[in-house]
Amino acid sequence: MAMTPRERVLAAMKQEKLDRPPVAVFTQSATIDQMDALNIYWPEAHSDAKMMCELGAAQATVFGFEAVRSSFCLTAEAEALGCKVDPGKKDRTPMLKAHPFKFDPMSGEYDEPNLMSPEEFLKTGRPAVILEATKLMKEKYGKDYAVIAGNTGPFTLAGHLVSTENLVFGIMMEPDKVKEWVDAVNPIVKAYCQALSDAGADIIQMSEPSASTDLLSPDMFTEYAGSYVKASLAATKGADTVLHICGDTAPILDHMIETGVTGLSIEEKVDSAEAVKIVGGRAALVGNVGVVSPLLQGTPEDCAAAGKRIAEAGFNVISPGCGLSALIPGANLKALVDSVKSL
Repeated sequence: MAMTPRERVLAAMKQEKLDRPPVAVFTQSATIDQMDALNIYWPEAHSDAKMMCELGAAQATVFGFEAVRSSFCLTAEAEALGCKVDPGKKDRTPMLKAHPFKFDPMSGEYDEPNLMSPEEFLKTGRPAVILEATKLMKEKYGKDYAVIAGNTGPFTLAGHLVSTENLVFGIMMEPDKVKEWVDAVNPIVKAYCQALSDAGADIIQMSEPSASTDLLSPDMFTEYAGSYVKASLAATKGADTVLHICGDTAPILDHMIETGVTGLSIEEKVDSAEAVKIVGGRAALVGNVGVVSPLLQGTPEDCAAAGKRIAEAGFNVISPGCGLSALIPGANLKALVDSVKSL
């Protein structure tokens, strides 16, 4: 009997032997073509649970990917905690405009991390909307598709509140102050991870871009990011967990595995075969089709070839390596889906 898309994705997370890997978008999944097909658009869909449910399912209903996903950006948590956010446009996700707390290693001026309780956070702003959208997705699409819920990692979220640049600079000058802030946000991150699982998410996909090797050296990763991911994301009950970090993560793949998450989502900057060799079955691998090349700038043939190459390398789930640009042509996404399903 043929597997449903849901069964295939969840089996891939367990690294079970399959006739082919599933193809699904684990990170930001919405595009203008999907919005036009449903007549549901950003920025309204960021704050409306029913719109988010339908647009987050469009990767499957419009293009044939094998999962659905709630939320489209990494600003929801920061906004709920006091950041000013530009809501974005039809073709652009929301952007942070101002940090609510002072963290200045040069002047020595630091605000205390007096944040709302995790319980209050879960009832606030867009996180509450995302939780409701996840419930709706589970009810409407959960029989056929794995429900993925996205959120923001603790080091990245702390940087959103005080400035990522200052937080990274603070590691050299005031490391205890840095840890104080990551310590403060992580109970909120942990509660949100669990709440997303309780709302019906089968997979929690955390994005932790500020922990990339562009900002943190590999020997800093565990102390300032990995240990917190282990305590929040990996501790989630009732859902598989996937950690996404941008850039060349080859030097930190071992550290990412040590967090205890189910899977790793990685970009095309890491060679597919090399990633499979390094990870060695210790975690499921998700990715690593380039979102700029080939998905945005390439041809359908380029996208089909990338999907086949990554599947042949041994990735467990074929997926864009990072969040989709809203401008990616639908023909390229469809070619990726068709190429993997034809294996």
